[in-house]
Amino acid sequence: MSFKSDIEIAQEATPQDIREIASKLGLTEDDLDLYGKHKAKVDINLLKKPSGRKAKLILTTAINPTPAGEGKTTTTIGAADALAKLGKNVMVALREPSLGPVFGVKGGAAGGGYAQVVPMEDINLHFTGDFHAIGAANNLIAAMLDNHVYQGNTLDIDTRRVVWRRAVDMNDRQLRNIVNGLGGKAQGVPREDGFDITVASEIMAIFCLSNDIIDLKERVKRIVVAYNRKGEPVTAGDLKAEGAVAALLKDALKPNLVQTLEGTPAFIHGGPFANIAHGCNSVLATKFAMNYADYVVTEAGFGADLGAEKFIDIKCRMADIKPDAVIIVATVKALKYNGGVPKADLGPENLEALEAGLPNLLKHVENITKVFKLPAVVAINKFPTDTDAELKLVEDKCRELGVNVALSEVWGKGGVGGEALAKELIRLTETENNMEYAYDVEDSIKEKITKIATKIYGADGVNFTAKAEKEMANFTKLGFDKFPVCMAKTQYSLTDDQTKLGRPTGFEITVRDLTVSAGAGFIVVLTGDVMKMPGLPKVPSAEKIDVDADGVIAGLF
Repeated sequence: MSFKSDIEIAQEATPQDIREIASKLGLTEDDLDLYGKHKAKVDINLLKKPSGRKAKLILTTAINPTPAGEGKTTTTIGAADALAKLGKNVMVALREPSLGPVFGVKGGAAGGGYAQVVPMEDINLHFTGDFHAIGAANNLIAAMLDNHVYQGNTLDIDTRRVVWRRAVDMNDRQLRNIVNGLGGKAQGVPREDGFDITVASEIMAIFCLSNDIIDLKERVKRIVVAYNRKGEPVTAGDLKAEGAVAALLKDALKPNLVQTLEGTPAFIHGGPFANIAHGCNSVLATKFAMNYADYVVTEAGFGADLGAEKFIDIKCRMADIKPDAVIIVATVKALKYNGGVPKADLGPENLEALEAGLPNLLKHVENITKVFKLPAVVAINKFPTDTDAELKLVEDKCRELGVNVALSEVWGKGGVGGEALAKELIRLTETENNMEYAYDVEDSIKEKITKIATKIYGADGVNFTAKAEKEMANFTKLGFDKFPVCMAKTQYSLTDDQTKLGRPTGFEITVRDLTVSAGAGFIVVLTGDVMKMPGLPKVPSAEKIDVDADGVIAGLF
């Protein structure tokens, strides 16, 4: 049996004119900046006119990702389409894909099968140019900083302590560490530098956490770009960069309106990675969606140990929102992989391996229901090879924790395949919840990190390197200790070692370094070997992508 690729399904679809999609929200053409027939940006000033709605917010998260795939974005989109089929006024709010994984390891962020957002090629490539604007804004600050040093350095910047790096939205390990300013006096002041991928830039985090253009400017002013020779922080505000940065981001800050294959309105805006940043779409897009729909389905990157933790402890805390229900996505194949089965052997029934892998799912369920105190449903992204006995085992184990399981067949059936999931979500959102955070912002930096490691990851404790201890003391002295923390950790394991699958016990997390994102308002905690600039794999997806004489793209998933 042959299946159509995601791009083939998307290219066969006939999307509605984006003005028709906007009309479902009560928006007119005057409220839009049109990008062709199927994309538009929405006037940011509309948020100043509250609709009076109190939308139900549904968060989608998952188990730790595996090569078998989980289908988190697919489930998010399918759940929204299913809610729409049940007559609900619903919107999707998603992140924009980075070009890094698009051209690196196969994977975008537009869903799959018959649960996609379109136009998928545009969304997975340049889209409306937001990421280019964010990269340009990041690099403008870098250029202004180096120019300041070259032009006399009145701020007395210590060039050995410049912490602001350049950014590019591509996996490029060659740029992780560089030396610039070479070529003589007229070419600048030589110093060590490097690039981060754009989705790891603090500008991306600020972009996604800002409430409006004024808030964005104030956050940019607070960015720590370097330290002077006295050890005092130098900010982007000291460089007078905030106005120009805001000018570059003025249009990008408007949420992008697109649609699912079934015509459900969708905002796709902002895209920080969850393993090295906070992993959520923009606050603006989420609030917009909640202003125009009765149900909003959004997602956070990777598993509940990363994206969902940051969604709640960072985004919800800053935006004053909370989920009314949570979807935890899993597949039988991925659970068997967590139980020790190689990817090539995941098809046949294997209850023993499934039993061994299930603790990973159950830990994520506990994180949502027992740490954050939120109602949840496990969505099993069903494959044809899943057996009744395997599905029953997952269902029975989840019910022991008081959590229902719903089969999701949205990849092959679209919204119809998610109606059981949608009905459970409606039920869950009708009950009040008393969401809790994993830590209090008044905790010390060390206490915050330790609470996440022990409560969310299941660690016995945390080891801090001498460098990490020094940075914690410095950030406390500078008054940054009341910020939330953003853990940079491998997505593949609950530990900081990506080879430890399932639900490991008897481990400690090692914190090797910390950086402050004062504009975003959090401290980034670096664990394991996670880097802010990924590299391409041995055979990058870019090798399989092509375009014909008519401009039709092939090989894009």
